[in-house]
Amino acid sequence: MSRESAGSLPSSVLLLAAVSLVAIVAAESPYRFFDWNVTYGDIYPLGVRQRGILIDGAFPGPDIHCVTNDNLIINVHNSLNEPFLLSWNGMQQRRNSFVDGVYGTTCPIPPGKNYTYILQAKDQIGSFYYFPSLAFHKAAGGFGGIRILSRPGIPVPFADPAGDYTILIGDWYKSNHTDLRARLDGGHKLPLADGILINGRGSGYALTVEQGKTYRLRISNVGLQNSVNFRIQNHKMKLVEVEGTHTLQTTYSSLDVHLGQSYSVLFTADQPGQDYYIVVSSRWTTPILTTTGVLHYSNSAGPVSGPPPGGPTDQVDWSLNQARSIRTNLTASGPRPNPQGSYHYGMINLTRSIVLANSAGQVNRKQRYAVNSVSFIPADTPLKLADYFKIQGVFKENSISSRPTGGGIYLDTSVLTTDYRTFIEIVFQNNEDIVQSWHLDGYSFWVVGLDGGQWTTASRNQYNLRDAVSRSTTQVYPKSWTAIYIALDNVGMWNLRSEYWARQYLGQQFYLRVFTTSTSLRDEYPIPKNALLCGRAAGRHTRPM
Repeated sequence: MSRESAGSLPSSVLLLAAVSLVAIVAAESPYRFFDWNVTYGDIYPLGVRQRGILIDGAFPGPDIHCVTNDNLIINVHNSLNEPFLLSWNGMQQRRNSFVDGVYGTTCPIPPGKNYTYILQAKDQIGSFYYFPSLAFHKAAGGFGGIRILSRPGIPVPFADPAGDYTILIGDWYKSNHTDLRARLDGGHKLPLADGILINGRGSGYALTVEQGKTYRLRISNVGLQNSVNFRIQNHKMKLVEVEGTHTLQTTYSSLDVHLGQSYSVLFTADQPGQDYYIVVSSRWTTPILTTTGVLHYSNSAGPVSGPPPGGPTDQVDWSLNQARSIRTNLTASGPRPNPQGSYHYGMINLTRSIVLANSAGQVNRKQRYAVNSVSFIPADTPLKLADYFKIQGVFKENSISSRPTGGGIYLDTSVLTTDYRTFIEIVFQNNEDIVQSWHLDGYSFWVVGLDGGQWTTASRNQYNLRDAVSRSTTQVYPKSWTAIYIALDNVGMWNLRSEYWARQYLGQQFYLRVFTTSTSLRDEYPIPKNALLCGRAAGRHTRPM
């Protein structure tokens, strides 16, 4: 049912405006319309009342279901008392970083106003999620699942499951997001989280299945600072898809899901008819945080019994070996009918190598986090708008080094410029004792290598140059490195960030500016007609008058 609020348009006008706005994108592709109201509301995920962020009254928010190349028209009404933005983890926003939904690209939606995102699931399939990107709102909710199904006629390398479910897991605090944010703003670290949620519940989640049938779970870690392990008592899980890539169908008894990552697994209800534990537990924490749900057989003869099955706790090698076993299914189709292995990334010459080292420290006696010694601070204007309107003084190109400097942490609005249509290597060097997790907006990349110690050029000898998994979020183990390859085929301003959310908030991010002098629509779309303009871009025009 349509609804109008401050700043919104009648549905007929919205429809016409949306169609005209996306005509340039794909006139032949279907449209899917969403009208969301973002509000505060009381939630009780760990048994105490908290102020949560709800979407249409729901926590977590509603799923987005779509098909490859669909156009998504998402009208977001901000009924909070502060600016708000949604971002779309893993959706590539091809040629259109203006709508990526992070502050470096998109102006926030003011309180009491609305904004209509015009997105396209261009050449993508798979499991992703959306989340609020500003002001530590993610600690209050506002997230939900995204699934992009294959187009009819495009083969999928497994039979249709009997059911397809979104499973959002992650650590959670009993404190309101405003209290957590104030702690960070005061220069302090966050303590260990208070618990773990499954689909917004610290306990009581249940999934009903029929004996003998196979089901798909789309599992995403939407938490704030911990890797977690997911398992189902007495059931094996077959991995089939990772962030848009069909994988070799390896079977696991449990699966490590690092911050920001998404996995699809199949499992068959092939056990005697009773109830079984669904378990999610934290990795590398003291104490171990654990929550349980219930897999309920429709013909169940009894409740769960005994202790929940244990999982890995602090074993790095176990997780590293599992990560190396996750590989691309070269013969399966992706969003197009041609096999995923038809792009031979391992045969392309590198044009640039970038090494990024994360670090922690203090600036002006306050906790900060950095990449190559630079701790990111937001500018007064979204960087993409400053770039588009050629507004001077908002940011400096290459204000972050492409190699670790070894110096102390300092504050800057860090932007690294790279050339469109080049093929680069990025090495994430983690010299700390944490498990790091990195995400790049606008792209999928090949995870070609992971190992302990310091990366050197000799480390390339162990790269997987044949069937490395392609994804948008990768972990880096303590005192270790991870190497990725990226084909820079998507012009724009793209956020590269730690998914460890306090670190992201306190500076462990920057923007990768993929640049071309071309003004062709084949390379980048013009700024959306309905783009919000703020900061030094306020008062300008998205089209000639």
